[in-house]
Amino acid sequence: MKFEPLELPGVIRVTLDVFRDDRGAFMEIWHGDKYTSGGIAGPFVQDNWSESRKGVLRGLHYQVVQPQGKLVAVVDGAIFDVVVDLRRSSPTFGRWLAEPLASDRATALWVPPGFAHGFFVMSERAVVLYKCSDFYAPAHERTLHWNDPELKIGWPIAEGETPIVSAKDAAGKPFKDADTFA
Repeated sequence: MKFEPLELPGVIRVTLDVFRDDRGAFMEIWHGDKYTSGGIAGPFVQDNWSESRKGVLRGLHYQVVQPQGKLVAVVDGAIFDVVVDLRRSSPTFGRWLAEPLASDRATALWVPPGFAHGFFVMSERAVVLYKCSDFYAPAHERTLHWNDPELKIGWPIAEGETPIVSAKDAAGKPFKDADTFA
C-alpha cells in the first residue's frame, strides 16, 4: 500500500496493492497496522455502502457533533469525490479538493473529521463503500450546497446537464452560512 498526503492537510490518497492472475484479482482493503503507519488510525465504527446511477450527486455532508472521518473506496464504477476543508484553524479553510475514484484504479481516499464530503457518479452505476470513524448522527448532520458560488467546485457535469440530487442536498446551506469547526 502507498499513502500519499494531498494538498489539504490530513487528506490522504491510498493506493492499494492488487494481485492479479488468471483467476482474477485480490486486494487488501484494510490492514490496521499498515494504515496506522500511513497516517490513518482507526478505530472505525461503521461501514456504509452506497449505490447510485450516473448523474447522481451526493453531498456535501458533514456532522458538527461526532464528526466523521471517512475512508472512501469505489467497489464498482467511477466517481468524482470532493472534500471541503471546514476547519477554521486550517490554512486551507474553505478550499476543496477532488479525487477521481474508480474500481479499476484500486485507490481510496481518507477524509479526516472536519471536512464536508460528496461525490458525483461518472459511470453508469457506482457502488461506494466507506468506513467511518464515528457513528451517523442525523440530528448533527449538515449539508453544504453542492453548487455554492463561493466554493466554485469544478464538478464534471456536462453543459446543460442537471445532476440528480436529493431534496436534502438541494437545500444545502451556502458556505458562508455553514457551521464549521474550530
